[in-house]
Amino acid sequence: MTRVASYNIRKSVGRDYRRDPARVLSVLSAIDADIVALQEVDRRFGRRASSLPPAMIAAQTDLEIVDLAHRPDSIGWHGNAILLRRGTKVLDIHTLALQGLEPRGAVVVDLENLRVVGVHLALLSRARQAQVAQIAAFLARLPYKPTLIMGDFNEWSRQNRNLSALNGQFQLHTPGLSFPSVKPLVGLDKIALSRELSFESGGVHSCEAARRASDHMPIWADIALTH
Repeated sequence: MTRVASYNIRKSVGRDYRRDPARVLSVLSAIDADIVALQEVDRRFGRRASSLPPAMIAAQTDLEIVDLAHRPDSIGWHGNAILLRRGTKVLDIHTLALQGLEPRGAVVVDLENLRVVGVHLALLSRARQAQVAQIAAFLARLPYKPTLIMGDFNEWSRQNRNLSALNGQFQLHTPGLSFPSVKPLVGLDKIALSRELSFESGGVHSCEAARRASDHMPIWADIALTH
């Protein structure tokens, strides 16, 4: 069993408008996931520095940063970062610039028995459709591996009609209502699993720190390789 989590941390700025990376890291420690996808981890302007200092991640969690950054002070790609349980072996990484008016990206990390894709999709539905199709086409060009896609899909439709490019290859899961954190109304944060992976359990990690640390609540899932 592998525990995974996804969290849009809004550059570590909470609902009180304070940037507090320690608060975010306390939430991640409580979830105790083996694989974490973060969105909006880097600041948007200037050096695009990480809002989570790497030294704090090392000191306060059992997680390591996957080296995805194209900038020296960043830990992500277009704000997407992947953290792994310390000692997890990484075989390969890819970064993908997604089409659309907004600067968006996806990250792909190959582990020994699993491919992890972190995403933060567009606000506009037409761009979101195109981005999902682009990700599916990119994955189809890689050697096949059981694949997990997770992140902030920005999909408000309960029918997930703008994510149809995943149909047939992935089963989409919305663990719960995750946005806005003050009173969650919609499940923007999702997990998609290829056919060899099963969703055993999952949910929204709800605690006072999580409600205050970002405008999104973190989601988690326990997944298993079925064959």
